[in-house]
Amino acid sequence: MNDPLVSVVLPTYDRPENLRNAVQSVQEQTYSHIELVVVDDHSPTPAADTLSPLSFDELTVEIIRHEENRGANEARNTGIRESTGEYIAFLDDDDDWAPSKIEKQVAAFREAGPEVGVVYTGSEYVYDDYVRTVTFSLEGDVTEAMLRGRSLGEFTTLMVRRDVVRAAGLPDTDFPSWQDRDWLLRLSRHCEFKTVPEALTTRRRKTGEDSISDNFEEKRDISYPLFIEKHRDLAAEYGWRCERAFMAATTESLGQEALKNGYYADAKKYLLKALRYHPLDRSRLVYALVAYGGKYTYRAAHTLASLLHRVRTDTIHK
Repeated sequence: MNDPLVSVVLPTYDRPENLRNAVQSVQEQTYSHIELVVVDDHSPTPAADTLSPLSFDELTVEIIRHEENRGANEARNTGIRESTGEYIAFLDDDDDWAPSKIEKQVAAFREAGPEVGVVYTGSEYVYDDYVRTVTFSLEGDVTEAMLRGRSLGEFTTLMVRRDVVRAAGLPDTDFPSWQDRDWLLRLSRHCEFKTVPEALTTRRRKTGEDSISDNFEEKRDISYPLFIEKHRDLAAEYGWRCERAFMAATTESLGQEALKNGYYADAKKYLLKALRYHPLDRSRLVYALVAYGGKYTYRAAHTLASLLHRVRTDTIHK
């Protein structure tokens, strides 16, 4: 059996050292039939110059440079369009992979039936003072579970079959954030999901930081209403309980982002709103109480959480 070609799409902007590390993790993959598509979103130092010291004798590499900065979402879509593999995997320029990641995802596709169109892995989040490992068990038809708030990781954990991408369409660049949530939901309507329950992606973060970009006002004003507009009707198709769970989970997520970014009035507003959608969820009540105390209770809670993290390694299985 011939090994299928896997396209790795890697958008990048102005992270030369991180980019080299990410690319080297692709070079070190135990699976060999890979093409790497690097999309340089008009970095001050061109990615081609950053990567010129590396040898690509055993890896097909295409480097595409945008003539102007268009954002990571547009860069990712450029890579999808220019890629040619049967499967498409994604890697952010500040992340890297375990050497067996692609091999294990291709093996999962081979073991699965034709209904599986997405294989995803867990992640290891490396912070300044602790490590958090997240793996997943959710498989099959995942649409309703995702609508109810279940998380399935981010772009850098995914491998997607190309025909499913054609059916679902490209990631929506109207989202300044939550683009992965939207796309995963859309993909789930065209295929089943399968997981490799191992942390095969490493994501490095500063303590208290969960993402590369954390513009709360964009999430509040653009991503949150757009996500609800696009998916609330779908949630309602699963019944009123699913619709309320969808609204509660989406609103709670925004409230948590507000709390983390110091928007305490917004945190109170959205966390209480989430409680009204799902009043029996105790975790939402805890977040709402923290939000009511403002920065003092949040800092105390955050300090306590950090102390607990320092004395143990978190392993979370979802």
